[in-house]
Amino acid sequence: MLSIYPVQPLPEPCDDYDVLINGQRIDLNTARVSACPFNRRWPGRQRQRDQSELINFASFATDAAVDIAVRPKRPCAHPDRLAVRPATLGITPTFSADGFIRFRLEKPAYFTLEPFGRQGALHIFADPPAHDDLRPDGPDVLYFGPGEHDAGLITLKDNQTLFIDAGAVLYACVQAVTAKNIRIIGRGILDNSRNCEQILRAIPLGDGSVDVGNAFRRHCIQLDSCENILIDGITIRDSLVYNIRPSACRNLTIRNVKIIGCWRYNSDGIDMHNCENVDIDHCFLRTYDDSICIKGYDFYPHEHNDLNARHAQNARNIRVHDCTIWNDWGKCLEIGAETRADEICDILFSDCQIIHVTGPVLDCMNVDYADVHDVTYRNITIHFDDVIDQPLIQRADAERYHDQPRNHDYVPPVIMAHVCFHHEYSAGGTRRGKNRRFTYQNIALTGRQPFHLAFLGFDADHRCEDMLLDGLRHNNQPITALTPDICRLNEFTHNIRLARMIAAETAVFGPKG
Repeated sequence: MLSIYPVQPLPEPCDDYDVLINGQRIDLNTARVSACPFNRRWPGRQRQRDQSELINFASFATDAAVDIAVRPKRPCAHPDRLAVRPATLGITPTFSADGFIRFRLEKPAYFTLEPFGRQGALHIFADPPAHDDLRPDGPDVLYFGPGEHDAGLITLKDNQTLFIDAGAVLYACVQAVTAKNIRIIGRGILDNSRNCEQILRAIPLGDGSVDVGNAFRRHCIQLDSCENILIDGITIRDSLVYNIRPSACRNLTIRNVKIIGCWRYNSDGIDMHNCENVDIDHCFLRTYDDSICIKGYDFYPHEHNDLNARHAQNARNIRVHDCTIWNDWGKCLEIGAETRADEICDILFSDCQIIHVTGPVLDCMNVDYADVHDVTYRNITIHFDDVIDQPLIQRADAERYHDQPRNHDYVPPVIMAHVCFHHEYSAGGTRRGKNRRFTYQNIALTGRQPFHLAFLGFDADHRCEDMLLDGLRHNNQPITALTPDICRLNEFTHNIRLARMIAAETAVFGPKG
């Protein structure tokens, strides 16, 4: 059964495509996304709009194969470069004489059709059918049906469900504190575009930037010390800061969530702080900052240690599966940078597809004191564009990204794990952690750009060690040696092992101490 969601018109719509599903013309949603990797320290105001662009996305649900026809409303100069990403879907689109691009989608999936490369992509969100077993008028249900709703701040209590139905656009922030058994579900849009920072006071830093502490900025979904949480099916659009920010939460499931329209400063995707027992499954994230991030953090000044104790738990037992990532600034699948927990461990990233990048792809930046261990990245496919725009820092309002000198051969590392001090993120802390027992299994990169890795320890007591690389491939060719042009190590690494695919032997790299 095919279910096409109603679309609520926006004052500033994008109209780049005609789209038909099984011959039926559908309306398209609009989102604003980042157009270039140009960032800056918080300047006391929001990002300039000329650094963004409007794009279309199509949303529907299906439990069967569908035929999709798409007609771009501007000429496609290089039809040979037409792509559907991720390529793992195995979709080969074709141009027909009537100007439509046609293909069949065999099952629900979240993906992009890219007639013009990275700019102007059509995002297609084909959901599995919803199986919501509750009535809109049921007890403890906050229901928002088709149409626009301006709710401001929604606070969820124990046993409550926020139900954003297909065709609904809910302008809101959602929060919960010490709540149990809560749900945020539906096939509608949680729109954060009306959430704006509140400037508190001017604190110039002398370099054209302003202390970020001069503003109050609320995350789109913020969950503190909650248990038994489900977030399922919704689309989040235009988050002011983080899209989903759980801290000190246990038993959290996030699935079938689409994150789009991230162009404002610090609009991370899903950033978890000191959480346990987390499952993130079958999500799409296009973010203007880190996409999925596991952190450890202390939240309050030392005089409030009772509150810090609530958040001081470790981060453990976290699973990220079958997620598609488009990163417009930052890192894709990350641990850190803040690692204020005794342990961050038992982490699995599996069967994820990285379709566009700007920074390190699989990254652990341990800038604090956590013992980060037993981490696995498995079955990850990564696409590198032929030219990857180098992320740059904007110094003044008048600067424009494309006027800046930049390295046109810029390539981010595919894999990076390091223990380090960061002048900002370490917050002056003197304790350092360690990274150990990481496995990278079946990591495949496509594109003309090289495959780079880096493992860097801090000192003899805070090392990167016991890293297993099993099945690294570049354009379907196995990587059989960690030569210096591929892999960067320092003296504080130990037992970095490449399991050769062409032999049973194992190569060992790094100091033996």
